[in-house]
Amino acid sequence: MAVYTDVSAEELAEFLSRYDIGDLLSYKGIAEGVENSNFLLHTSRGYFILTLYEKRVDARDLPFFLGLMTHLAGHGLRCMQPVLTRGGEALGTLAGRPAAIIDFVEGVWPRRPNVQHCAAVGGALAQMHLAGADFTMTRPNALSLAGWRPLFAAVESRADELQAGARALLARELDDLEHAWPRTLPTGVIHADLFPDNVLFLGEQLSGLIDFYFACNDILAYDVAICLNAWCFEIDHSFNVTKARAFLNGYNRVRPLSAAEQNALPLLARGAAMRFLLTRFVDWLNVPPGALVKPKDPQEYLRKLRFHQGVNSIGDYGIETGAGA
Repeated sequence: MAVYTDVSAEELAEFLSRYDIGDLLSYKGIAEGVENSNFLLHTSRGYFILTLYEKRVDARDLPFFLGLMTHLAGHGLRCMQPVLTRGGEALGTLAGRPAAIIDFVEGVWPRRPNVQHCAAVGGALAQMHLAGADFTMTRPNALSLAGWRPLFAAVESRADELQAGARALLARELDDLEHAWPRTLPTGVIHADLFPDNVLFLGEQLSGLIDFYFACNDILAYDVAICLNAWCFEIDHSFNVTKARAFLNGYNRVRPLSAAEQNALPLLARGAAMRFLLTRFVDWLNVPPGALVKPKDPQEYLRKLRFHQGVNSIGDYGIETGAGA
């Protein structure tokens, strides 16, 4: 979450007049994240999130995102869902941007995830994959394999600023991923961005999943790989096999990974590291002037990529090959 577009009190009052959410008491910008402009609304009926979708988000995708939240909540998944206007609409326009109001979910995201957090998010991810199986809308993943080569081209000339030799390393890795990427694994709706700051907890109880604005259709086990990278490394970038075991076992208890998915997981984790390395590097080089946003360090994912290049099997992630299949 972030703030790129300012909203005046007069504009906001006119926008809120279409909703039945009570009287506005206060609102403030939320500075975390890199994608949209977000505000915390406090009304006489509680708290809500106001999101203005910035230019990087294709407005044509918004019915997919908002519909998915409603669908998943209807299947029992703890997640945010859009608030409808009195006319039954989930989407409007504010300050020249598409905008929506989203239910506020109580909880805080874990700054230092523990084993219990990892187990809970594994189970929630698997639950989401199952709940999304009958969601009829589809959206391709523009940031999957086919999207990485153009991203690399955009930063290639400056890649060695990350680390000496990074340009050659990434070029070779892209070649390897394009050659070996799996084509027959189970696919479905994935979150594609389930980092700790997109999962809320009350203590160690998971209270909600948020920020579905990268959700799309792709390989389900690729979503697992994204989470493995996001949840199972320490601040010093060392891999925590105990957290990985808890996360994968939590997932397997709800939706067991097949043998083929398990065998592909190290390669998928390399791909997930490549995706976030490249998008973070692009963001690092292109922060809009005046934006209340701090770009995330791409070097973190260069280190994770190097780790996964040395992984031989899912056993290196803490569970026995065949477990859960």
